[in-house]
Amino acid sequence: MAVEAAGIDIASLVLRVSVGGTLIAHGWNHAFGGGRIAGTAGWFESMGLRPGRLHALMATGTELGAGVLLLLGLLTPLAAAGAVGAMAVALITAHLRNGFFIFRPGQGYEYVLMIIMVACALGALGGGAASLDRALGISGDLSGWAGLAITALAGGLGAALLLAAFWRPARRPAGETGE
Repeated sequence: MAVEAAGIDIASLVLRVSVGGTLIAHGWNHAFGGGRIAGTAGWFESMGLRPGRLHALMATGTELGAGVLLLLGLLTPLAAAGAVGAMAVALITAHLRNGFFIFRPGQGYEYVLMIIMVACALGALGGGAASLDRALGISGDLSGWAGLAITALAGGLGAALLLAAFWRPARRPAGETGE
C-alpha cells in the first residue's frame, strides 16, 4: 500500500507542476506577452466574449491564480476547477469548430481537452504528500470522487455560466458554413 500511495503522491506532484506551470505561463502571456491585456481583450472580443477587457482580466487572473494554487497544492480541486473552466471556455469559443487535432487550421481542441481531463484527474488525486492541502490536513476531504466532483462541476458550471452570460459570437449569414 505504501508503494501505491507514493505513486499517487508522485503523480499528483508531477501533474500539479505541469498544469500549474502551464497555466501560469498562459496567464503571464495574456498579461505581458505580445498584445498584453489589450491584445487579449481584442482577441476575446473577436470570438464573441464581451466585454473583452473584462474577460481578458478574468482569464488572466484565473490562470495565474489557479496555476499558483496548483503549484502549492492548495485547495487542489478548486484550483483544478479554474483550469477546467478556463479551458472549457477556450474549447467552446475557439477550438471546437476546428476539429480534434491541434495542427488543423485554427487549432483543434485536443490540447484544451487534455488539460481539462488532467485537471479532473488532479481533482480526484488531490494535492498529494507534497502539498499545502496535506500540511493543512484537508487533503482527505478534497480528493477521490468528491475532489473530482468539485473540479468538474465547479469548472463546468463556471464555464457554462460565463458563456451563457457573456458569449455572443457573430452570426454567420444564411447558407455560410464557415468552411
